[in-house]
This record gives sequence, structure tokens and C-alpha cells, in this order.
Amino acid sequence: MENNGLKVVGVSKLADPKQGELSLGIEKQIEIDGVGMGVLSDGTPFLTGRGLARLCGIRHFALQELTGEWLDQASKPRVTRLKEILASRNIVLQSPYVEVIQNGAAVYAYPETFCLALLEYYSLDAGSNVKEQAKQNYRLLAGKALRDFIYSQVGYDPRQDVPDAWRQFHDRVSLTYNSVPAGYFGIFKEMADMIVTLGQSGLHIDEKFVPDISVGINWSKHWVAKDLSTSLGERIKYEHNYPSYFPQAMSNPQEPWCYPDAALGEFRRWVRYDYIGDGRFAKYLDGKVKERALPASFAQLAISAYTEE
Repeated sequence: MENNGLKVVGVSKLADPKQGELSLGIEKQIEIDGVGMGVLSDGTPFLTGRGLARLCGIRHFALQELTGEWLDQASKPRVTRLKEILASRNIVLQSPYVEVIQNGAAVYAYPETFCLALLEYYSLDAGSNVKEQAKQNYRLLAGKALRDFIYSQVGYDPRQDVPDAWRQFHDRVSLTYNSVPAGYFGIFKEMADMIVTLGQSGLHIDEKFVPDISVGINWSKHWVAKDLSTSLGERIKYEHNYPSYFPQAMSNPQEPWCYPDAALGEFRRWVRYDYIGDGRFAKYLDGKVKERALPASFAQLAISAYTEE
């Protein structure tokens, strides 16, 4: 198989396996010369089990055996070594594949991180089972090459394929990236964990739900009341912009405060125990409900999602 300057060895053409529409987890997929590949809905590139086995020069049954051993308490040496390879890259996988459903049947998508670890294993660590085919493909696909290869073959652009539910948060992050001067932190970036937690519960940021404004106002009052600049350093202004489709963009560029990094510990303590703990977050949400900017169910779910985190 040769595409975009990459020649992946040891793959002959086979009839495409019967495939239907995946109901969960697959953004795009394709099969080239018998190697199935695609991208999950979160942007993770993957290979099918048969495709991965072919790249490694092993039987599909051998890969099935290996994945069956993954959760055994007494791991076999090859599983132990694979987990060590992944751990060296700060990766822990509960399972080597992601299970999705296709026409009522389970399909196993092996993420790129596991694929590279398996290629490395069969290139260097498999002893008498080292495969020349795996060596050649590992040289071609190590690092970001496998990810880029899959993206190019399925026609996926990670810069553009942001799920609609996350689009507004993504656009705000893009506009604020690196806008805060070194040595300081901005409220929006520090509130990203709250926004992500809410988003994972299905409650996504939009022009009506901008919690960093409320947090910024209340934190500024706390900063002044406690005279924190004396002990933690002076705060300064920086340029912050909203996406053009936000109503707040009419007054771009904004000039909110950013705070010295020395204040991060106090800020995070204040958010958890003061802003959320004493009910100011709930008050902000209740205000939005009264303005009819948010439904009451959103406010209830938001409080539950974040306070239980």
C-alpha cells in the first residue's frame, strides 16, 4: 500500500468486510488494501483489528488472544511489555480497543497509541516473534506519521472537525490562547476545567452561559477586599476577545485583569470553597434562569455536575 509518500509493506488486497453505518463513536472510516482505519468522534485515529494485525505481520487470531489477556490480573510478558511501552509515553489504556456498534454487531477500533506500541513490540521486543514487516512499518509510521497517515486517508482535518456542541468553547480557547502575558493567569483559561466538566454532562458554553464573567467579577472583589496585591503581586490588564458571533464581541477587545501566577493557589481555593461553596455559582445560574437565558433544568444539572466532581 503506498499513499502520500508512505509505503506500508506486507499488505495485499482483500475483499472489503461487510460494513454498515456505525451508530456510535466513528467520525470517518475507510479501508485500503484490506487495512481498515478511521477516526473516532473525539478525533482519535484508529485501525481495525485485522488491519493492525496485517501491519504487524501477525495473524488476527494472535491479536485477539493478546487483547483477551489485557485485563488478566497475572499479565503475560507481552502484555506487561506493551503496558510499559505505553506508560513510557504517559498512556494508560483500560482496554486496547474502543468498542462501537455497527448494525447491531460489536466492532473493535484500536487507537493509534496502542497500534504504535504493538508495532514497536513486534519490531524490537518480541524475541523470536519479531516481525520484519512490523519493523518496516514501524520505521514508516512512528511518531505522528501513523496519525497523519490515517487523517490524510480518511480526509479528516483535526483543526476543523470540532463537534458542534464544543464549537463555541473551542473558538473562545483559540482566541485566548497565549494572550495572557507570561507569569500571569487569566480567568477564562483557569475556568476551563469547570466548562469541560459541565460539557461532559451535556451542558455546553454559549453566548448565554459565560461563567468566567461572573467568576472574574467576584474574584476581583475578593482580590481588592483582601488586598492580595500586597502579598501576591500586582495584577495587570490584557487583551481578550470573544468570537465574532458572541454579542459580547461588540465591545472587543476586552481588557480583563490577569493575575500573577503566585495567586493561583488562592484563586483555586477561592473558586471551590467560596465561589461554589458559598452559593455564588448557584446564584449566577439562578439569575440566568430568571432572565430566561437558561432553563431551570440546566441550572440544576450544572450545579450537580460540578459540585459532585
